[in-house]
Amino acid sequence: MPEGPEIRRAADTVAKAIVGKPVEEVFFAFDHLAHYAKELEGQTVTAVDTYGKAMLTRFDNGLNIYSHNQLYGKWVIRPARDLPETKRQLRLAIHNTEKSALLYSASDIEVVRTEEIAIHPFMSSIGPDLLDENVTVEQVIARLVSDKFKRRGFPSLLLDQKFLAGLGNYLRSEALFVARIWPQYRPIDCTPQQIEALAHACIDLTRQSYRTKGITNDLTLVEELKMGNLPFHRYRFRVFNRADEPCWECGTPIVKTTLGGRRLYYCPLHQAAGSEH
Repeated sequence: MPEGPEIRRAADTVAKAIVGKPVEEVFFAFDHLAHYAKELEGQTVTAVDTYGKAMLTRFDNGLNIYSHNQLYGKWVIRPARDLPETKRQLRLAIHNTEKSALLYSASDIEVVRTEEIAIHPFMSSIGPDLLDENVTVEQVIARLVSDKFKRRGFPSLLLDQKFLAGLGNYLRSEALFVARIWPQYRPIDCTPQQIEALAHACIDLTRQSYRTKGITNDLTLVEELKMGNLPFHRYRFRVFNRADEPCWECGTPIVKTTLGGRRLYYCPLHQAAGSEH
């Protein structure tokens, strides 16, 4: 599933194609949304915002299209009305005179009025969005040590959008590694230093991934690895998707396990239970 950085980059691409331009036509694949098309045609898109892994396309008449890609959704930008050949199902199309923004395969699409955003089941319930520059390390620390979250295991906690919005599976592994935390710990099992390190890692790695198109590895190391002609997938991560490969820092083979129903990767030396490295 795309994580916060990928959704924000997709939103940037969609925004470049449709923001500030009057809409000629809107297509909804779902019958219960089709009647909104006429209300949106002729309107101007004012912004494309993200709420964690969800996207909100705003129109100047106070209507907004909420979409969540889930696992298979994908935005495609094409010249106006030039639809690609694909086996994917077109769920939403926004056409102007120059471009078409096409959303394929997503099933979670709604139209909400601006005044309804504050009570929307998803948007009103998510935690702080880590790509929001106003979110601070202190806020993340406060959530980690709060009664609501401190006894929950990291495998599920770091995937819960009600805890922090935008984190996902690769960011979970990477943040725990940077903070030197045993993957099966809870916040209450950690030292204050580990909690602070994890708060920094959640914010810093999410924002770095957004800026670098998915790289969460140490950027100095990345430049060295690029000189060795390693492909992107080999230098992108610190531990994620690197099972049995040597830790970049200590050489210990990275371990792959399944926790919280998703694959997780860690260094058994740097993240040993009961110790800090």
